[in-house]
Amino acid sequence: MARAALTTIAVASCAFAAIDGHILNRTTGKLQPGATVTLYKLGQAGPEALESVKSDEKGQFRINQDVQGPRNVQASFAGVTYSHVLPPGSPTSDIEIEVYNSSKNPGDAKIAQHMVFLEPVRGELMVSESYIFRNEGKVTYDDPGAGTLKFYLPEAARGAVKVNGTAPRGMPVPQAAEKTSTANVYTVDFPIRPGETRIDVNYSVPFASGGTFAGKVLYKGGPTRLVVPTGVTLKGEGLQSLGQEPQTQASIYDVKGSEFKVEVSGAGSLRGPADSAAEEASSGGPTIDQIQPKVYNHIYWIVALGVSILALGFLLLYRAQIPEKAVATAAEKAPSHVKEKNERRRR
Repeated sequence: MARAALTTIAVASCAFAAIDGHILNRTTGKLQPGATVTLYKLGQAGPEALESVKSDEKGQFRINQDVQGPRNVQASFAGVTYSHVLPPGSPTSDIEIEVYNSSKNPGDAKIAQHMVFLEPVRGELMVSESYIFRNEGKVTYDDPGAGTLKFYLPEAARGAVKVNGTAPRGMPVPQAAEKTSTANVYTVDFPIRPGETRIDVNYSVPFASGGTFAGKVLYKGGPTRLVVPTGVTLKGEGLQSLGQEPQTQASIYDVKGSEFKVEVSGAGSLRGPADSAAEEASSGGPTIDQIQPKVYNHIYWIVALGVSILALGFLLLYRAQIPEKAVATAAEKAPSHVKEKNERRRR
């Protein structure tokens, strides 16, 4: 009896510790065998890989690890990694991880919007470009050879650039920017999964008020918008003012054509007081890490307000305190994978 009880306890313990589920290929609509599933422990020192297994012929997987705290289960398939974050206390049984077939053809993946934030501060123009991809198909766009994004980096930046890629419902991940055979043109190899993907390109160039900034649009797709803080104005051919964002009073401009050159007058910052104080204490001036705006962690939308004038209805939260409404919205969107799973179960 005692031995049987101990055996029962041991089996129950293993079952409690296990993380199991299946891999669903959304392209084919079938369970996917042969995917590599890896469990990561998430901590202050970064993700720590604990164990990797292969999904079986039925697309099922099981990892026997007793891990406390937040975890990330990643499935690698067709050269692309798909993540499923497990917050503390979340179910660890019957997890569904979605994967997709991959193609070098962009297919339904397109750049829906290109935002360029210009911030003249103390002899430097800090530039943050955000490319928003929307992939409404069922195939991941992945081209390791040529990259999925080409962007123009001004000569004055001297190749110093920071790039982050954010997958749908994911977190920003640093990416390498590779030179091409064309001068000042770089590529980024970041898979464009179905859904919304963001690639952020950040750099700075020497600048004096009244100077110019030139850029190139190397894609066919959505509009390019320039955004500057209060106290800064832009002038240039083919530039159209779209008004101001209500909360921060940032000025927004629409750019026409594949190239633009604007005169930037004035100085200003879209960052909050805490960031400005930190910069005051720094003798080295702004660093590349200070370029990344907090707006990229939230969703903004473009809405039409008339026939001839468009306004941006996005939440510009740039190194400033996040409003309560935005926090509530982000909290509702954060556990989207849990909501989707619950909806599937109800159906």
